[in-house]
Amino acid sequence: LPRKYCSRRGGVRKMAESEEEVKFLVQRVVKDIANAFRRNPNIDEIGLIPCLEARYNRSPVVLVENKLGLESWCVKLLLPFVHSKLVLYRQRKLWLDRDALTDLTCTLLLLNPDFTTAWNVRKELVQLGALDPLKDLRLGKLALTKFPKSPETWIHRRWVFQKIIQEICRPNSRNNSGIVSTEQMHRIIQDEMAVCSAAAGRYPSNYNAWSHRIWILQHVAKCNLKILLDELSSTKYWVSTHVSDHSGFHYRQFLLKSVAGNTKGTVITHAGGLAKTSAHNNFHADLAAHGKGEGASMEEYTADVPLMIEEEMELCSDLIESYPGHEALWCHRRCVFYLWHCWNRDHLQVSADTSSRSEAMANSLQLAAASGYSPRTMDVVGAANSSKQSYTQETKRLKRGPSLDLHSLLEEHRFVDAILAGCTNSEQARFATAYRKWLDTIVCQ
Repeated sequence: LPRKYCSRRGGVRKMAESEEEVKFLVQRVVKDIANAFRRNPNIDEIGLIPCLEARYNRSPVVLVENKLGLESWCVKLLLPFVHSKLVLYRQRKLWLDRDALTDLTCTLLLLNPDFTTAWNVRKELVQLGALDPLKDLRLGKLALTKFPKSPETWIHRRWVFQKIIQEICRPNSRNNSGIVSTEQMHRIIQDEMAVCSAAAGRYPSNYNAWSHRIWILQHVAKCNLKILLDELSSTKYWVSTHVSDHSGFHYRQFLLKSVAGNTKGTVITHAGGLAKTSAHNNFHADLAAHGKGEGASMEEYTADVPLMIEEEMELCSDLIESYPGHEALWCHRRCVFYLWHCWNRDHLQVSADTSSRSEAMANSLQLAAASGYSPRTMDVVGAANSSKQSYTQETKRLKRGPSLDLHSLLEEHRFVDAILAGCTNSEQARFATAYRKWLDTIVCQ
């Protein structure tokens, strides 16, 4: 390049300082960034190159393969200039054409993705049809490689998805030149999950990324059962390598509850509880059928909820034993066990016959007595001996209450006892003791 990025003073090259030189330099850098995206639309990461001053007479924009770098010396000149220029545009004191606005906001958001005004300008360009919303998704993905927790970026991505869904759901939109097809939307959802995983890996306990992922499942995938099960499988390794990340485990709790919720309103034929969802003749049903042929149906996807919860409890056990002293693991175990407790209450068929129920309760109490455990919060004596039982409020509550899964409760107590028996970590012992106390209180809820 010619002498455009630095001036020579006293035999030493320095950054341009005069107002005209700064203006020219910044315009050139903005143009170089735009040209970099035109030359390589597959740029997947941005970063700053530590450089206090312009040592060479060349562009500070560096493009190597799919990585875009910007020398740090120009940021303190570039950011204030593009910021003030965009503010002047919003105040109607400066006119900029659509291409200039696109390039200006792109540069600004790569340096400061939490500048709401820039995202609002791009929203207006999308609504005018001057900007492809998919380009905004790519820009946001790129900004998240440098600023993985940027709330404004995640908010704008949700707006873009809402815009895309509106276009798809319009009558006859598939027959017209819409934004994306169903197949493209399926790939976009998969890519969005990858974006969330990458952001969560770059910033610990990235609540913004995980909550956005939940939003995508709720509003774009409509909690499709197949996608929920795929997510449950794909995030298993992630949480196994991030055992202190509460946000990751909270996401799995959402998945477990959503899968279990799909069983509501269906007939449970046995304790395994096969859950089916009927096919819907709409876009979200097509997402489930995609990849399995035109004849695919959502009815092909089932979930064995008890098996799913059992596997999650085994995962918790393995992680707690392998990584002692992590509170996130014990909190997750509480949520999983409580989900199992509630699912049993809502779905297992309990006989309406009083004698059958009393017999089942007596068998459960015999099991508890044989194992040497008696819940402290229950009056088990009155329940075991029906001849001495009076019709009290407690008796009434027990009769109409859920069938307690004492076998699972005993298994949990055995697990806690085993942890405490060989525990050398004080934090692990504290968490295990608190969990055992919690078990005694949750059984009567």
